[in-house]
Amino acid sequence: MTSLAERAVEVLTTADGRAKTALSHAHAAAWRAARAKGGTFPVGQAMPPARPARPDRPELLPPREVPRRRPGSPQGRIALLHALAHIELNAVDLHWDIIARFAHVPMPPGFYDDWVKAADEESKHFNLLCDCLEAMGSHYGALPAHAFMWQAAEDTAEDLLGRLAVVPMVLEARGLDVTPGMITIFERAGEADAIAALKTIYAEEVGHVAYGVKWFNWLCGRDGLDPKDEFHALVRRYFRGPLKPPFNDEKRAESGLPPDFYWPLAEEVEAAPGTAGFR
Repeated sequence: MTSLAERAVEVLTTADGRAKTALSHAHAAAWRAARAKGGTFPVGQAMPPARPARPDRPELLPPREVPRRRPGSPQGRIALLHALAHIELNAVDLHWDIIARFAHVPMPPGFYDDWVKAADEESKHFNLLCDCLEAMGSHYGALPAHAFMWQAAEDTAEDLLGRLAVVPMVLEARGLDVTPGMITIFERAGEADAIAALKTIYAEEVGHVAYGVKWFNWLCGRDGLDPKDEFHALVRRYFRGPLKPPFNDEKRAESGLPPDFYWPLAEEVEAAPGTAGFR
């Protein structure tokens, strides 16, 4: 039987976005079916690629070279959806990568339940955004994008706690901060499909941040570490930009992320001019 880690690597080594997410859905369904029968298939071990396979387009540029999005026009809204689709495709790979890359770390089955579910939902998010782009006369790959999110995976490739701190608890938590404003942009434009897609993403991303918080705290408890102090140390070590307010304190709290985790970091980095933000 093919292991979960091998299935994760199969997703990571598939280049086309639609094919990648179809495979992601299939492997998630197989995992759920096995769990529903009271078992699992083996987690196993497999060697993930340093970087996931990607299609020839979009062209990947340094973050500062990606043209700024001006969402007041139809083309600006297409650019915004394209950027979000790229983030969601990276998230699919990030969640399968955490399974494959850290399969050697003994973890309860619930850890895999959570990240398989998160990868499955990110696959849905990517396809929803692609559908919106195509309905607007565009497609994923039509515009340049950046590789900022995958840099976080490379930086934390040997540190599971660091990966949990930076990806779900910083990058995905940032999505909770900015998505309400994006929903407002599309509400003003009357774009019902994009509004529905963004509301789905917003609701489900709370769970992804919560998975990060849960397993971060679990690992800290296992190893006798103070979660807040460890989070601060890891974000200072691995994150390449400031934690930028305003924060969505309500949704962050819903995910289990308390203000004393992120506000001290924001206050510290706000005093350092010239640092780059997430988006």
